[in-house]
Amino acid sequence: MRYKVNGTVLNIFEAGAKNYNKGRPSLVFLHYFGGSSLAWTEVIAELADDYHCVAPDLRGFGASEASAENYAIEDYASDVQELITLFRLENFALIGHSMGGKFALALAARKPKNLQSLILLAPSPPSPEPILDDERKRLLNAHGNRCAATETACRAAGGKLPAAVFERAVTDNLRSSQAAWRAWLESESRRDVSSDIKKINVPVLVAAGEKDEMMTAKLLKREIVRRIENARLVVVPEVKHLLPLEAPREIADLIRRQIENLSYAEAALQPSKVERNI
Repeated sequence: MRYKVNGTVLNIFEAGAKNYNKGRPSLVFLHYFGGSSLAWTEVIAELADDYHCVAPDLRGFGASEASAENYAIEDYASDVQELITLFRLENFALIGHSMGGKFALALAARKPKNLQSLILLAPSPPSPEPILDDERKRLLNAHGNRCAATETACRAAGGKLPAAVFERAVTDNLRSSQAAWRAWLESESRRDVSSDIKKINVPVLVAAGEKDEMMTAKLLKREIVRRIENARLVVVPEVKHLLPLEAPREIADLIRRQIENLSYAEAALQPSKVERNI
């Protein structure tokens, strides 16, 4: 469905509404750079029987409107905040992946009413994202190029995705608007909003891919977990950066257990993978 939110028409995927249980929060999903709401397809399929799920194509990505400007972190945070109001979400949890994680941090720092929990999957840190200069240049020149999009997906997921999921990731990449693409790489990924996240006062779960070479567990512990009082870090085994695509069942289980406040020791992940002394 398409809705006008904060002056921009967004494409929004919604599932689980018929089974909406007022005793449980709605789940709001924010996708990665070059992705769309489709990145959450498999995760939402695991959760929609029990949870109301809302996943927008962020402005400039997927099937949402692409303007010439207004791609700041604050614009994205305001989009999601207005979306929450539009959908009248009484209680909700924010789940952000990569770029979407930085936007989720920015919104959570505003202390929106009825935010219950924050779940960050290989999030872009609140400090400037550590993209090497050569890689930033490659990405800037890669917009709209299928070969480059294929290379990016291979690097991010290690080539282990099912064929249909891999193709979807490549296609999503190619749907990204040039303005949104450049704004993230040239400006917003370099922004430092770390001073704001100390305001976050809800439980926070941060998940890192064991084989993620950029958003490493050590980086995320330093830049996020140590800055937020009620934050925890887990490492998902055998995956790189695209956690929702590489390990959707494991991610859905982490989300469910975080929301239901179950012990991490009882989670499907091996207890040794719960990071305590990184």
